[in-house]
Amino acid sequence: MTRYDISDKQLLALTGTAMAAIVVWFSVRPLMPEAWRVPGSPELYLAGVAGVTLLLVPVAFVLAKRGGSGANPVGWFNAHVACSLAGMVLIAIHSGGFLRRPPALLLLALLALAILGIWARVRGSRHMAATFSTKAPAFRVPDHITRERLRQIIAEKRRLLDRLDPQATEGTFSVNLPHVVRAPRLALAYRRLAREETMLLGTRQAVPARQAWWRPLHMALAWLFVAGIAMHVVTVTFFAGYVADGGPVTWWHITAWGG
Repeated sequence: MTRYDISDKQLLALTGTAMAAIVVWFSVRPLMPEAWRVPGSPELYLAGVAGVTLLLVPVAFVLAKRGGSGANPVGWFNAHVACSLAGMVLIAIHSGGFLRRPPALLLLALLALAILGIWARVRGSRHMAATFSTKAPAFRVPDHITRERLRQIIAEKRRLLDRLDPQATEGTFSVNLPHVVRAPRLALAYRRLAREETMLLGTRQAVPARQAWWRPLHMALAWLFVAGIAMHVVTVTFFAGYVADGGPVTWWHITAWGG
């Protein structure tokens, strides 16, 4: 199967196009019909729905990867890039230019996610590739107490693995979504042991901070964005009166609590 990978130049070009589209939108917004300038109008509401739908593709990517069903990771990555950038443009349009309200923070989260993702692909990937071909200079021989605790952790991990996934090998095993669904207590216990092992070995300290922490920061921002979107959807759907602040509720909603 032929898999097409987006090059660094294409990634930068796609990102630049998305940024230019947002700038152009805000530039011509004062000339647009009123419906495209008023938050909550049916047009901007639908733009927001389309944007959120596209931005759920990266979430689906994470679930597919963690679920063991990401058979075409390159295709998923390409969809993640294209849908994220298109969704960001639509969310910017959905804002109606009102960037002083709390939902505008979601745009900042999207911008930070884009910056981190581009850095990881264009610059961070080179550092990570170099790491795999070198010996970690920061590795230190653990003391007796640490070695004993590491032996205990590995023994506990092997015992858990016999119940969690008997066919797996402790040295290469990673907890994924099916394990959490089938045996949540065992899966979470294994993850706790793996994190403790990583801390005792000083794995993150063996690489530069930007390389060690970009992905946790990227994932934290992504899940914060998902949580923010969920709160926004619940608010405009059930507390439309509060969101309208005394004005007309022009978007689809179920209740207008808080008016």
